[in-house]
Formats: sequence, C-alpha cells, structure tokens
Amino acid sequence: MDTLHPVLRQVTDRIADRSQSDRTTYLARIAAAGDQGPARGRLACANIAHGFAASGKADKQALRGMVKPNIAIVSAYNDMLSAHKPFETYPAVLKKSVIDAGGIAQFAGGVPAMCDGITQGRDGMQLSLFSRDIIAMSTAIALSHDMFDATLMLGVCDKIVPGMLIGALSFGHLPAVFVPAGPMTSGLPNGEKAKARQLYAEGKVGREALLDAEAASYHGSGTCTFFGTANSNQLLMEVMGLHLPGSSFVNPGTAMRDALTREAAHVVTGLTSLGDNYTPVGEVVDVKSIVNGCVALLATGGSTNHTMHLVAIAKAAGITLTWQDLSDLSAVVPLMARIYPNGKADVNHFHAAGGLGFVIGSLLDAGLMHEDVKTVAGQGLRRYTQEPKLDGDGVMWQDGTRMSHDDTVLRGANEPFSADGGLKMLTGPIGKCVIKTSALAPEHRVVTGPARVFDDQADFLEAFDAGLLDGDFVAVLRYQGPKANGMPELHKLTPALGILQDKGRSVALITDGRMSGASGKVAAAIHLTPEAASGGPIAKILDGDIITLDSLDGTLSIDVPLDEFEARPVTGRVLDKDEWSSTGRDLFSGMRALVGPADEGAMFVMR
Repeated sequence: MDTLHPVLRQVTDRIADRSQSDRTTYLARIAAAGDQGPARGRLACANIAHGFAASGKADKQALRGMVKPNIAIVSAYNDMLSAHKPFETYPAVLKKSVIDAGGIAQFAGGVPAMCDGITQGRDGMQLSLFSRDIIAMSTAIALSHDMFDATLMLGVCDKIVPGMLIGALSFGHLPAVFVPAGPMTSGLPNGEKAKARQLYAEGKVGREALLDAEAASYHGSGTCTFFGTANSNQLLMEVMGLHLPGSSFVNPGTAMRDALTREAAHVVTGLTSLGDNYTPVGEVVDVKSIVNGCVALLATGGSTNHTMHLVAIAKAAGITLTWQDLSDLSAVVPLMARIYPNGKADVNHFHAAGGLGFVIGSLLDAGLMHEDVKTVAGQGLRRYTQEPKLDGDGVMWQDGTRMSHDDTVLRGANEPFSADGGLKMLTGPIGKCVIKTSALAPEHRVVTGPARVFDDQADFLEAFDAGLLDGDFVAVLRYQGPKANGMPELHKLTPALGILQDKGRSVALITDGRMSGASGKVAAAIHLTPEAASGGPIAKILDGDIITLDSLDGTLSIDVPLDEFEARPVTGRVLDKDEWSSTGRDLFSGMRALVGPADEGAMFVMR
C-alpha cells in the first residue's frame, strides 16, 4: 500500500507547519556548522596539538593529515548497570573497525548512567529525570572540541539514549550511529517475577524468596527483558534510522552482536562529509522520522516516558510535537505486540516472533509509516524490514519475515490485538495527562471512585500496609511533578494497586508524577499538568471527591461544579528544603527554576 493513512498525513503536516520556523532555523544552524572538511582543520596549532597529544604515532599522523574522518566515541559504560556492562570492550573494537574502514576514532567522553530499577522508590530517583539533560550536556561537551566528523553513541537505558540524542542534535551537522548492547537472555518469566512481588506485598513470602525471584529475572549482562523505557529506546533508535537494521534486540556476547558492533563503525565512517554519503543526524531526525517513532511506540505499547522524551528530542531538532499528536495517532495505529507488561512475552520472544522488521513492514504496508526518510543505512525505511545474517566475520542483510512466527506475541497491522494504540491523552478540569492503555483489561478502561489524596508515595504505601485502603477509589498522588521533586517514577505503587484490583476493587491512579515504563494493568493517569507545585487543579482535590477516569473518551472529570472547584484553595505541601535528607534533593533544589512542564518534555537544563 503506497497511500498514507489520512490521519498520519494530517498529523505529520500539522507538526511540519507548526515547526516550520524553528526547523528552518535549526537546519540553517547545522548547515553553517557543517562546512566541508574536518573541523579540526580550522583549529589553531596549539588547539589541535592538545587534541592528539596522547595519541599514538600513527594516530597523530592521521589526525594531522586532515584526510581521514575522526569518529567520536561517547559511552554510558559502567559495570554496575547490566545493560551498559557490555560497552566495556566496545571502544577498542570500534577504534579498530573505524581504522579498517579508513578512519580514526577517539574516545570523546563518558556520560552518567543511573538505573531507575535500583533507585525505584529511593531518594536517588529524584535525580532520574534530571539526569537526561545532564547526559545531553555531557554528550555536547564531549563533541564540543571540533575534533570530530561523526560519532558513535553507546547507550541503552531510560534517560540515557534520549539524553545522548538531544546532545547529538545540538551538533546535528555530525553523523551519529547509535550502538546497542542488546537484551540479556530470558530468565525467570516476567509474569512470575510480578507474582513474587505481589505475594511479597501481601506478606505471603519473605524477602529471600523475593530476592531469589528478582535475581533469577535480572541475571546477566544486557538490557532487562521487559518492554520498559530501555527497550522502547532501542525500538525508537531503530525505527528512526539511527541503529543498523535488526540490531536492537540481539543478545550480548554473540557472534551477531559482535559483527553488528563492528559494522556500526564501518557504516559511520562512510557517513561523514569527507565521503559521498554525508548523513548528518540533524537531517535523519526530521518530522517524518519523529512521527515514525511515535507510531512504532504506539503499535508496540511502549513506555509512557516517551511522551516526554520524544517531545524533548523533537524540540532539540526544531520540531514541536504535542501529546495531542500522539493521542490522535493512537486512535488509528493498531496494537500489534504483546510484550510484558502488556503481555507474557519478553523482548527476546518478540524478536524471535519477527520483531521490528515485521512491525515496520506491516505498518508501511498499511500506510501508517513514512518510507521516504533518511537513515544511517541509506535512503528509505524499507531497509529496516530486512534482518542481519552473519557473512564470515561480517554482516549481510536479507529480507525479513512477512509473517509473525507467534501470533500470541506479534500480529500484523491488519489483524491486531487492538484497533487503537497503547497511549491516550486525557483532559478535563483537573488538567491534561496521559495513560497507557495497552495493558488495561476492557473493564478497567473506565474507573469511577472517590478520591484518596496523598502527597507522598510513602504515605500511600503506609495506608495500604495498615489496611486503610478498601473499596473502590481513585488514588491522587500529587506534588510529584518536575517542579516539586524531580518527577520520580512511582512504580512501587503498582503491586499494591494490583492487589486491590485483583480483589475486585475498582482502583485507579492520578498523579503529576511518572510511572515506570513497566506500568501495566492498573489505570494510571500520569504526567498531569499543570502540576500541584505550580498551583495546578490536582492540588485542589479533596478526599471523597468523585473522579472518573475514562480512557475510552479521553476524559478526566471530577463531580464538583466547575466554579466551586476553581474557587477552592490549593492544599497539601511541598517538602521544605530543610526537610530533605538526601544529596540528590539538595542538588535538585538548586535546579528547580530550570524545570519545564511535562507536556513540553519536562526539560530541565538543555533549553
């Protein structure tokens, strides 16, 4: 099918129209920065001498010669995070492969990489969303030396890939290839892990049993295997043409993973302005590629965190994306995948069933993706319907499957699990927010109940442990937005709410905070804006107010006359700085003035 779906065309056109001025300015800026020839050729002698002082003799000669492209390696490696542990050995492999391809490479810099799985429910989570823009700044700092002609980006998890891409887009005249590490092999099934968490929350098993289950699930190197933000990142980088085709979900330590890593270095060396295939990242990330990323996220039930990250990435490229764009696309993009927490399968099962190549091909055939885009693999998204095969020590690509190998995990766009996508925007007198619908059972897509208001997740969990949460209710957790405390994830609430829902209670959550990319079966209206700390209406909700969350109609309503509701004073509190105990919160307090609202990408530092 060559004809674009009319809604896809309409949304794309309106994004392009509203972005025209900013996008034109952005493209002019990167064009001015991308004068032909190595940027290091414009450095003064003392400057460039600093740039290669520690290099070996052959490297120094290559860098002085101004003929070979110099590739920056920027990495999020640390050996605590399973997803980033494989990157330990990548720089040496990439440097050799770049040299083999006729270039030279330098390790330009590292970026911080924190794990939301470790900081979940802890004070460190206060810094999680901030870290994205610190990563963006760190990436920009690494690229700021005018020594480089392209870059290889080594990152996987939650805020890391969005931050690296935002940073790369600030040097959008440079080509960029993202190099994934791949998911760990399948361990304890995610459903059994979730069951162990729920049993622990109910007091039916002890800590040792829970730790055994968690350790059997998170058991080795590679990305966690559920479809949270980390694996949604990988999906987006591939669909947006920044990974090599078929490379996102290949396990670490395999011959294919190693071959794809070497090939990424070969490819990026050929994309610089010194060759005939100049492909700057600021041109790869355009309106159509952003829309393609939105569609893929919706079609697979990806992470709600990307309702902020995609908005911020787009803004960094001079493109204005809104939640309304995502919601309108979701109405026509079918749900094609069931990956935990939206199903029982993990990303390894998804990949084996046909994976991204099948998803992209089916969406292109349905007119729900733009084919005419630039990618690091060449012109046209059809290239990403192919899958890699080993060819000696190298890689070749063959046509991928045209059918799902497991229709309980993956289906075509013409026979989906659901006619609409995985996300919805809700609006009403309380504000504007998003909800992940892909994991909700039909009977949980509309919830009505009295409000139970909390200003801290610890207070909610204390009430649950004390048996004070009974009957139907809508939990209102406020003062969790970007201004209040850095917008931490609130995934620790999921087991408690899930227990109540399994007991037959009708429950839901409304918050100006975030849920994890692993949020699932309980209706959660999140990222509410304006937030409580800005005097938003959520700060006027009282215990007992009847609230209806309707993810079918896209509404969030309160059974209080509008004039009465608007006249109410703001209630609740934001913790005083003197009450904050952690270094993270002290640092956060100094950054508060730089915070933007969630529907603008929750930008902090990179303005």
